[in-house]
Amino acid sequence: MDALDYARQLVAFDSTSRLSNAEVSQHLETTLQMLGFETERVEYRDEQDILKVNVLGRKGPAAKSDTGGMAYFCHTDVVPADEWFTQEHGSFEPTVIVDRLYGRGSCDMKGSLACMLSAAEVTQDAELNRPLYIVATADEEVGYVGARHVVENSQFYREIVTCQSRAIIGEPTELDVVYAHKGSYGFRVTARGTAAHSSSNEGENANLKMIPFLSEMKAIHDATLSDPAWLNDEFDPPGISWNIGVNDHTRAVNITPPQSVCTVYFRPMPEQNGEELLSKVRKLAEEMDLAFEIMFQAEPFYTKPDSEFIREVRKLTDSDQLRTVSYGTDGAVFSELDNLVVIGPGNIAQAHTHDEWIALEQLIKGAELFERMIRWWCCDAE
Repeated sequence: MDALDYARQLVAFDSTSRLSNAEVSQHLETTLQMLGFETERVEYRDEQDILKVNVLGRKGPAAKSDTGGMAYFCHTDVVPADEWFTQEHGSFEPTVIVDRLYGRGSCDMKGSLACMLSAAEVTQDAELNRPLYIVATADEEVGYVGARHVVENSQFYREIVTCQSRAIIGEPTELDVVYAHKGSYGFRVTARGTAAHSSSNEGENANLKMIPFLSEMKAIHDATLSDPAWLNDEFDPPGISWNIGVNDHTRAVNITPPQSVCTVYFRPMPEQNGEELLSKVRKLAEEMDLAFEIMFQAEPFYTKPDSEFIREVRKLTDSDQLRTVSYGTDGAVFSELDNLVVIGPGNIAQAHTHDEWIALEQLIKGAELFERMIRWWCCDAE
């Protein structure tokens, strides 16, 4: 099958992060076995006791120290598609219109996985002198949860680290070479009060307790727009995007709010100390008698753009573009890998949209690029 065939099969599975991805994972595992891969499953249950499955495939000789080879990483979960742009086909009914494949996950990132499966099929009979790995994680869209389980529990991942395989995160970059992305930090601060009818003096307004803290959050926000310590011109935008959210969750205007919640999501860049900001906020919350909670934390990803590995990737791709991105990937978790790059078919502008699609041309080019990588890094094609 070609990449479009594989993509149609994968997109047809509703693997929204709030659901189990067991069905698409079983399909992928069967496909990998048909292509000659040994497979490994890393399963876990999320906070709602829903089964999640990471699938890893391995093909080629045994892993040895610095063997090299290639490791391709992707995720099988997708964001919700509760509002779809047409009634002619559903979000999980892959549909080709002119030169595009529509469907949730077609761009982010089942189309990329389809390209890799097509490349693996084309090279199915090639002699692999070094190992080839395909890794598909769960829950990337909700905090790289599956990737963390892979790092902690996968034998195949340990082999990838031992081999120091050439690692590809196949997120959509239009096949441009991405050598760095921002990190992801999120925290929640809660003020507690007492609910009462607002006409009385019996209640304690939690919002009033929160206001001084919000003032401090704005001061940090403003500082990150001008302080060179929190700016990096390699990225667009060049700041950490200190995004403040506020909600008291009170249903009526005549109730004294018993709680007030502030959330902050920010994106530190390489060589920036996100922990410094977390420590500052934690101290402020303690001084103001507010509850502080870290929601998620993932470090920036960075590979030196002048490294030999990046030069190899640029030689293999048709694009001369070398850039960074502001979104995050599972690469934030795979810090043990020295040779890591983000490159894949599709444009991130089409990801998570109400009419998500990927250009058929990108599927063709993505499969061709991944085939070249397999032959170069696993088959001594050079």
